[in-house]
Amino acid sequence: MHNWLCGHIWIANMNNQFDWTLVRSFLAALEQGSLLGASRMVRASQPTIGRHIAELESQLGVVLFERTGRGLRPTETALGLAEAARVMESGADQMVRSVSGADASIAGTVRITASQPVACFLLPPLLAQMRLVLPDLQVELVASNAVSNLLRREADIAVRMVQPKQATLIAKRVGKVAVKACAHQDYLRRRGVPRQPTDLLLHDLIGSDQNDEILKGFASMGFPVKRENFGFRSDDLIATWTAVRAGLGIGFVSDYQIRSEPSVVAVLPMLKIPPLPVWLTVHRELRTSGRIRAVYDFLSQEMPGQLS
Repeated sequence: MHNWLCGHIWIANMNNQFDWTLVRSFLAALEQGSLLGASRMVRASQPTIGRHIAELESQLGVVLFERTGRGLRPTETALGLAEAARVMESGADQMVRSVSGADASIAGTVRITASQPVACFLLPPLLAQMRLVLPDLQVELVASNAVSNLLRREADIAVRMVQPKQATLIAKRVGKVAVKACAHQDYLRRRGVPRQPTDLLLHDLIGSDQNDEILKGFASMGFPVKRENFGFRSDDLIATWTAVRAGLGIGFVSDYQIRSEPSVVAVLPMLKIPPLPVWLTVHRELRTSGRIRAVYDFLSQEMPGQLS
């Protein structure tokens, strides 16, 4: 199928008829499912997108979409051509970057946003490695539990625990974070090691203040835990981790934080706490930026190893 499409486009090029924007409009319509969505994605008018698709159908001699009341329904031919079209688009982008010299000198600033634990414990070792590979890049790191809005350009790249729903964002799942109950060795020597989940009710607990996710977790296991059972409460995740390290009680933190502190020990391995997915997210329009693409590619390749 790839060779077939390339052959038709080669003939069109020889006749000086083919326009690369036709493929771009075709992919946008395929992804968005409507002329309106495609026009917003490529910043062109709906009639222009419609003309592009009609012209591409004419040049290839096929029908790519069925027009329905709900939008565009791709034909089997369109679905079959999609992979080849994406390969061609990627190749065209690569050619443009090569000609412009973007790949020869990756420099500038990239702004990354992530939750406090990710920003303070997971990312720094990765960014140290990246500094050796991409020495001309500067990183602005926004350590915040608030979800920064990539659509408003508050950040270039985001590390999130939820998958974004906006069609203009590219999200790749790069792993998952295991959350475990843990405590400092001094606390466990003083209060004893819990042997079963119900033993937690006899211990000092560290948890959230306004956030009720931990309470919901206990409730799902049938444990009657209330806010008052937590001797230390904070929605600041770094403060919570500091409290665990200080020996205030048993807390619930990510395994990569526990690995960073030998004096903190995981307890109750049978406690089933759902892991948190980790999504690396970038704005679709920024995929042609050499510096952002370089950081995105590096993190997507190296981050899974840090999470395993």
